[in-house]
Amino acid sequence: MKIRKNDNVMVIAGNDRGKTGKVLKVFSKDSKIIIEGINLHKRHTKPSQTNPQGGIIEKEAPIHSSNVMLIDPNNNQPSRLGSQIILDEKTGKKKRVRVSRTSGEMI
Repeated sequence: MKIRKNDNVMVIAGNDRGKTGKVLKVFSKDSKIIIEGINLHKRHTKPSQTNPQGGIIEKEAPIHSSNVMLIDPNNNQPSRLGSQIILDEKTGKKKRVRVSRTSGEMI
């Protein structure tokens, strides 16, 4: 999966279309991600030691990674991702980097 933790993404499909947020967690096996403040679900909880008040808690639910696009840090627009293999000067090894399709620069 091309999207990683701490990336800024924009939702392109679903109820939260057009909203942006930071990726909190990535589930690569299921191709799902959790984004800060996006896809909020309400959960009714009983009082417990950790939450003595109980009540209704809003929590982010996972969203499929195909419904989001990475925001290009250069122009703050959603962009598709590609990859390039470059040669690392320090170690002399090949390295795979993510590249924005709109600007062509490394992310």
